[in-house]
Amino acid sequence: MREAAGNLPADVTSFVGRRREITLTKRMFAESRVVTLTGPGGVGKTRLAARVAANMRKNFRDKAWFVELEELEEGSLVVDAVIEQLGFGGPSGSGLNTLVDQLKSREMLLVLDNCEHVLDDAARLVDAVVRWCPGVRVLTTSRQSLGVAGEATIVVPPLQVPDPEHLPSAEAYEQYSSVRLFVDRARAVVPEFEVTEDNAAALLRLCHHLDGNPLAIELAAVRLRSLSLQQLEERLSERYELLTEGRRGAPPRQRTLRALIDWSYELVTEEDRLAWARMSVFNGSFDLTAAEHVAGGGQPSVDALRAVHSLVDKSVLTREEEAGEVRYRLSHTLREYGQEKLEAFGETDAMRRRHCAHYAAIAERFSAEWLGPEQVAWVQRLRADQGNLRAALHFAATAPDLGNTALRLVTNLWVYWGIRGLNTEARHWLDEVLESTSHDLPEHVRALRVSAWFALLQGDVDRVLPTLERATLIASRRGDSTEMAYLALVSGLASFFADDPQRAVEKITGALDQFRQQQVVPGELWSLHALGLIKGLTGEQEAGLKLLSECIQLCTEHGELYWRSYAQWATAQVQMRRDRPDRAEVSVKEALRLQRKLDNRLGLAFSLDTLAWIAHRQARHDRAAQLLGAASAVWDAVRNAPGFWARFAGAHDEHELQIRADLGDASFEDAYEQGRRMSLSHAVDFALELKQRQPRSTETAEENVHPMPLTRRERQIADLVAQGNTNKEIAENLVIAQRTVEAHVQNILTKLDFTSRTQIAGWVAGQTNG
Repeated sequence: MREAAGNLPADVTSFVGRRREITLTKRMFAESRVVTLTGPGGVGKTRLAARVAANMRKNFRDKAWFVELEELEEGSLVVDAVIEQLGFGGPSGSGLNTLVDQLKSREMLLVLDNCEHVLDDAARLVDAVVRWCPGVRVLTTSRQSLGVAGEATIVVPPLQVPDPEHLPSAEAYEQYSSVRLFVDRARAVVPEFEVTEDNAAALLRLCHHLDGNPLAIELAAVRLRSLSLQQLEERLSERYELLTEGRRGAPPRQRTLRALIDWSYELVTEEDRLAWARMSVFNGSFDLTAAEHVAGGGQPSVDALRAVHSLVDKSVLTREEEAGEVRYRLSHTLREYGQEKLEAFGETDAMRRRHCAHYAAIAERFSAEWLGPEQVAWVQRLRADQGNLRAALHFAATAPDLGNTALRLVTNLWVYWGIRGLNTEARHWLDEVLESTSHDLPEHVRALRVSAWFALLQGDVDRVLPTLERATLIASRRGDSTEMAYLALVSGLASFFADDPQRAVEKITGALDQFRQQQVVPGELWSLHALGLIKGLTGEQEAGLKLLSECIQLCTEHGELYWRSYAQWATAQVQMRRDRPDRAEVSVKEALRLQRKLDNRLGLAFSLDTLAWIAHRQARHDRAAQLLGAASAVWDAVRNAPGFWARFAGAHDEHELQIRADLGDASFEDAYEQGRRMSLSHAVDFALELKQRQPRSTETAEENVHPMPLTRRERQIADLVAQGNTNKEIAENLVIAQRTVEAHVQNILTKLDFTSRTQIAGWVAGQTNG
């Protein structure tokens, strides 16, 4: 399973060079627990960090985890971004404390990518982790160091380039990593590309001009579609003389990259330039529909489809495809460049408004279409667009005339925040929007109601009742009967949390009647679930099961999974009260299957916890303890706890005490910790009792996919190197070209992280002795 080995991004293109930097970074971790890779845009910090993490993850029990911070608009969301990627948190409280508490027992490598724009918040997080989490190492990338105690900084240099005054022979070009990268990318553009005696000198001089900057090399290589190497080298030399004028204060390599981006920009059509600038408002990846709406609108209009195709073709946009959906992305450096141009066009505000309107419309559609069979697809879509939704929220919350848009955005997404377990982020946006918008706006009541609900989810009782009272006062003045029903429902749930079931039943029964009269199906489903659970747990079991069955039937008619899963879980709770653990097990496993489809983490926490109780009733005590541990990790991830739910908390504590007594303290702690360390995917598989792949674990399988790092031909050449043969002798022995041998030897050095033929010989001897 992927989660067991972390979440490192897969390489989309080949990785070239960087043996020295990889070795140095790994060595620095022997001396420091924080290593920061710094350097200018385009130098390859992210790719290097990912490769180091891939090389080192087997050294950590909990592997390596990669957190991309580029999409964050606000530093206050750094901790939540880390928690979301890692899939866990800690006991409820301050965000950083919850993360630190969970990480204290972990042994892992945490990679934080693109920290420069949230530097202070990233530094606070890293400092806390280093102080309190001894098993965690942190690798960050940033244009400047974080400045935390014990930080080791490595300046990522450009790739090695030839000396134009002492050019080697054509056959020896692969000794330079910059040239190898250019050739690799050139063959992706022109498959028949070869290095020859005729073009080698131009190639080597060209890579020198590009200063070994990987992004610059990528941008230049694409020009081979229309130019020869000689033409490209000649034109780049001219461009640098012209375009670096006026930028003499910048570092030479930054001037070079800027000059190349300028040239790429000027080589595209005017329409493409405008599209590039307009697309810079996207935060993260985006689809064609978004490009058409945002970049295609305005005056002058842009043919977004043609522009996207053109910019992908010119390596300005990166194309990504997952599960049949194609999305596009601007690299960090090219996005910044586009934003400069957008400002120059005078379109920044207009495009941000179009961007905000587009994603507000998506959130509106999500809210309107949520009740139906497309719920899984909607969750996946919003997760892909999460960076853009954050950007839209940030803009709407800070634009004086977009208060109502901001309120609608944040309230339309409330179900999504809850499913993803992003309760703290939801409260952040709600607090920001409620503070910056007028109380007279029509969406204010709904935002207050949603704010009260998320406060209730996190046990912040002091905020719940005052917020509900404010909202009820405004809704009653306006005669908003639907919101009055929702407020009665949330108020009833607050009473249930506070262990006042009679008042809860009164309020929720009234809300259910109102929803039915107004034909508000989402409210009806929520009320049926809540009322069925409360009655079922307070002595009216048959009545409770009847309400829950009605909820499940209504959900099934609409193709709805969210409330159906909660009704199945609630049914299991009531069946446990009836001492029917086998029936409860059937219901809660069905709830788990539905919650997994939606990645509904709060629901998963409830269901895993309940399955632990069932296992205890079935005298499967070790399984029960593991399930409690697994549930604990998920509770932490969503900043929640059984103690927030009065009726649930008592049963939870009682079962935990009995399971501990049956197993004994040592065995209980052992099994509990096993469950707590499971990945979420593994925990759900374990809970559902799905068979694991045999005969070896995924982790072991992953670490041994390539027990021999070399191909058969490379191993053959390594043996000949170990025997003292020169490249020429090896070529004659194997009847292949000498430059082919040179390429293989270079690949061997790269794969084994060596710098000399002597090291290859030593490695071969070790393999033979082994």
